[in-house]
Amino acid sequence: MGDVDTAGGDDPTEARALADLLPAFRPESDLERAVASDPVLIEGLAWGKPRRGHPEGPVAVHVGHLLETIERWGETGRRRADLRFVALVHDALKYRVSPWRPKTGENHHAVRGRRFAERYTDDERLLATIELHDRPYNVWRRRRGDPGAVGRIIDRVPDLGLFVRFLELDGSTEGKNPEPIRWFKAELARRGLASRGRDQTQGG
Repeated sequence: MGDVDTAGGDDPTEARALADLLPAFRPESDLERAVASDPVLIEGLAWGKPRRGHPEGPVAVHVGHLLETIERWGETGRRRADLRFVALVHDALKYRVSPWRPKTGENHHAVRGRRFAERYTDDERLLATIELHDRPYNVWRRRRGDPGAVGRIIDRVPDLGLFVRFLELDGSTEGKNPEPIRWFKAELARRGLASRGRDQTQGG
């Protein structure tokens, strides 16, 4: 299917709401323009109160920090576009998680984020990064030393460069513990995959 410009619309109320949530955001592609005008995304960006790992509160504040960091890092070309798209979507479906059900499978915010993103792209590099962005932390916290769990993440990720760069990006904000990212990168190095975790998405 490729990246598509589908849902969204030109409702000025939606545009004003997004501008209030992400005042510095300017879409850099048709894909960004489409996803950023989707009411589902806008509602998700507005959701959130200060909590563990996210003292900033609303998802939009976290996303704004990530977009600022992408700019500060000087990311360009495809990597910049990929990171921006994943940053916009990765946590935006938290408000759709059912609190009375286990936060796993289709009720995990990252899987819900993937399902939302599938409306706009079939690029598995982006979709897998959105779906699995919390998995290294969960494995580190619950099953450190489980080579099978790490291997299953690696097997699912078609672009380790993008995946690791987004882990670094997402983990760069206040309240995040950097240890899970260091651990996951060490696991990649132990498997001889450190270069794949660095270089695959660099450039335009």
